[in-house]
Amino acid sequence: MFTRKTKSTIDSLIGMSTSIKGDVGFKGGLRIDGQINGNINAESGQPSVLVISEHAKVVGEVHAAHLIVNGEITGDVHSTELLELQPKARITGNVFYKALEMHGGALVSGKLSHDQAGETPLLKLAASSEA
Repeated sequence: MFTRKTKSTIDSLIGMSTSIKGDVGFKGGLRIDGQINGNINAESGQPSVLVISEHAKVVGEVHAAHLIVNGEITGDVHSTELLELQPKARITGNVFYKALEMHGGALVSGKLSHDQAGETPLLKLAASSEA
């Protein structure tokens, strides 16, 4: 009768006192409070949530389905579902998104590109029927 919607949870945490040099791969949910010098990649084709907290700093590309940013990212950002830019978000790089929620105070220094791949056009031109 009632179906329960699966809620994304945070499976892993990179703490404030942690600094990582190298790429990070994950599936499920990841929260970053520390610093990462390297790319962050969620497992493609799987639901994922990545939280970049206000204390976090990432230098590298970021790929995730649902991305919540309140910290600093230097590098391109790719979100295949929802990108949430909270008030203290700072992104220096190009941003590719499917859906975007941007709070006042968030800053993007780069190009914003809406991913339209796989979407059907909203308007179709009618074929001319002159004979």
